[in-house]
Amino acid sequence: MAQQANIGELLSMLDSPLLSVRDDVTTVFKENLNSDRGPMLVNTLVDYYLETNSQPVLHILTTLQEPHDKHLLDKMNEYVGKAASRLSALLLLGHVVRLQPSWKHKLSQAPLLPSLLKCLKMDTDVIVLTTGVLVLITMLPMIPQSGKQHLHDFFDIFGRLSSWCLKKPGHVTEVYLVHLHASVYALFHRLYGMYPCNFVSFLRSHYSMKENLETFEEVVKPMMEHVRIHPELVTGSKDHELDPRRWKRLETHDVVIECAKISLDPTEASYEDGYSVSHQISARFPHRSADVSASSYVDTQNSYGNATSTPYSTSRLTLNTPGQLPQTLSSPSTRLLAEPPQVRCELVCLLSSLLAGEAGLRGQV
Repeated sequence: MAQQANIGELLSMLDSPLLSVRDDVTTVFKENLNSDRGPMLVNTLVDYYLETNSQPVLHILTTLQEPHDKHLLDKMNEYVGKAASRLSALLLLGHVVRLQPSWKHKLSQAPLLPSLLKCLKMDTDVIVLTTGVLVLITMLPMIPQSGKQHLHDFFDIFGRLSSWCLKKPGHVTEVYLVHLHASVYALFHRLYGMYPCNFVSFLRSHYSMKENLETFEEVVKPMMEHVRIHPELVTGSKDHELDPRRWKRLETHDVVIECAKISLDPTEASYEDGYSVSHQISARFPHRSADVSASSYVDTQNSYGNATSTPYSTSRLTLNTPGQLPQTLSSPSTRLLAEPPQVRCELVCLLSSLLAGEAGLRGQV
């Protein structure tokens, strides 16, 4: 009990306005984590972060090393399994994976991955779904071998969520669907970039069914028009792209760059080919122009390079053209006002970091 009281006191000191105090307490926690290999301290830190959103605690959690990686993944998995804490846990997972921890390869075997996939296949909360998709997109280049076990789950998730972009469930605010559509578009690029033979086979099978034809025409086909023919469709095979040996020679950034190579430049596409994502979304949300300030964007000059592996990267966003999908974080005054402030910030930051990071890599291609 005394130890728990001591931990509680230290946790409160982590949020001290004095930098020296925060640094000292952070050092104490890290020293304890180095000496104590049990799960209790990590569990306490996760509980405290999800309750308070403490940034110093987030820093500690995102820099954990083995063996505490297992404790962190297990605790997040516990929270993902509960509807009330699922979104917060997924946001925490997003922060962790964005930093590509040294133990990232363990994600493919952690129970948290099946829990994430189950959430994306069954949950009906669009903010949870959008966040989960962004986390999955970030994770896939870190664990490309997971396709051998979970490929059909990835494809089922894409099929399910792409239909949401068309059917617009009545209980979902349209502004959330814009975020979801951006995430599904990014998932398309990731799956096509990593598993082209299998993904094209899925698309052919899934969208040949009569009930899915409209989704293909309105949602999926525009995505396909802005990727190059993947070389693996000619020289590869479904078995080859799932062979673990294919991925052993590639680091995470290599996988991201390979995905970027098959993506067409969104700036060239919008100006030379007359294509704009805003046109696609405006066609499905024509009345959104009546409320431009709440849900629409226009992209400005991209400071990260020529293009990315998705059609959504720019350095920032401003509110102007109806229907433009969210790409990177805008100034606080231009964020979507309909979302809860904390969720809004974390969700857009997650999307921003994912896409801005890939833009930087794209500039190296």
